[in-house]
Amino acid sequence: MPDRKLDVPRVKALIFDVDGTLSDSDDRMVERAFELLRFLSPLLDEEKIQRFSRKLIHAAEGPGNWFLEMADRAGLDHLVAKFFDWRESSRERQAHHFPVIPGVLPMLQLLSNRYPFSIVTARNELTTYQFLNLNALIDFFPIVISSQTCRHTKPFPDPLLRAAEEMGVSIENCLMIGDTITDVRAARAAGAQSLSVLCGFGTEKELRKAGTHAVISSTSLLATYLSAASLGQSED
Repeated sequence: MPDRKLDVPRVKALIFDVDGTLSDSDDRMVERAFELLRFLSPLLDEEKIQRFSRKLIHAAEGPGNWFLEMADRAGLDHLVAKFFDWRESSRERQAHHFPVIPGVLPMLQLLSNRYPFSIVTARNELTTYQFLNLNALIDFFPIVISSQTCRHTKPFPDPLLRAAEEMGVSIENCLMIGDTITDVRAARAAGAQSLSVLCGFGTEKELRKAGTHAVISSTSLLATYLSAASLGQSED
């Protein structure tokens, strides 16, 4: 059943997060952690190591977002962005490439005729455009708001307000699609609606507690969800 808290007819534009929402970052990071922890195989079977790897990555997400927020508040986020620029430019682009979440491309194709799109991400500009270009998604997103576009990034409202302005849509008519409580906090601070996905770093319990308007299992189901929710509300 569609979540009745989300006012779908009000939605006129979609704002997407990247990691865990468009990019399959979650599973790839779990795979890396698993490879690093394989030395435990004499003590634990692979299934237990896999579960532990996933819990480890999810546990690190909160402190990681806290660190980025504190750096942003202190005005040091530009140094963090420069570090990530340096790290990526010193590596082969394909070696650390996160593929798109399965089913996201056809979803974007279905919705691109109904809504304008933009991206708001805490990634830096270099890695964001790498991801979009490598996955042939760049044409869907003429507006990209990265960690350094505004004075503050998520969970501050600034980047969402900038995205809404560039799309020419009131922020109240924008829907923020993301996988973490940082996305929910940013949406609520800006006055946008929030839809959370479970294919990334957040859990349903924490996302609902943060106040998201709706939760779906994967970003790939967004078109189906919006159509079902819109139909259900039009029948009321």
